[in-house]
Amino acid sequence: MEINREDMLLLTRRMTPKRTSITRIAGCYVDRDGFIDGTFNTDFLKLSPKDKEKNLAIAKAIPFAKTNEELKRRKFSEKERGKDGLWQLLWAIRDCGLKNDALLDIFYERVIEDCHFSQDYAIYLFHDRYDIPAKGTDHARLGESEQTYEYLICTLCPVSGDYEPGRPAGGFLFPAFEGNGSLLEYMDIYQP
Repeated sequence: MEINREDMLLLTRRMTPKRTSITRIAGCYVDRDGFIDGTFNTDFLKLSPKDKEKNLAIAKAIPFAKTNEELKRRKFSEKERGKDGLWQLLWAIRDCGLKNDALLDIFYERVIEDCHFSQDYAIYLFHDRYDIPAKGTDHARLGESEQTYEYLICTLCPVSGDYEPGRPAGGFLFPAFEGNGSLLEYMDIYQP
């Protein structure tokens, strides 16, 4: 299934310090041996303007990637959607808005098992709620939105020095977004 570039641009246009609706940011720092050095979890709006801008650039890298080249749509398998599967874990994390550290710890451990970096890296998770504007057939806005797209962006970034993140080396958008909402059985995976 192809990703519509305009859908991704709808998300990235809102990723500015003044327009963002990202609610939380959480993550961890992982050393080259796969051990967690530390975690964080905070209200996004409480970040300094400089930190908001820096973190928005990290989050934006996923939906702003070259669609259908670097960012590809993938359907979850039956096994992944089953009991204790990745799909179920991501839905639980999304539904709690990154406010359950136990779920986040399980997620970090799964990522660390599957991803092998030769250097220190960070796992960043962003939670957002996008009020999808109601539009008429002429694409003019009709007023209050009736639909919300609640989603996660995950990035894996190499870090240097004082845990300073570089450009994402991988990540995903969950659930996938298309026009008027969520594609519940899909995620968009970023692999540059």
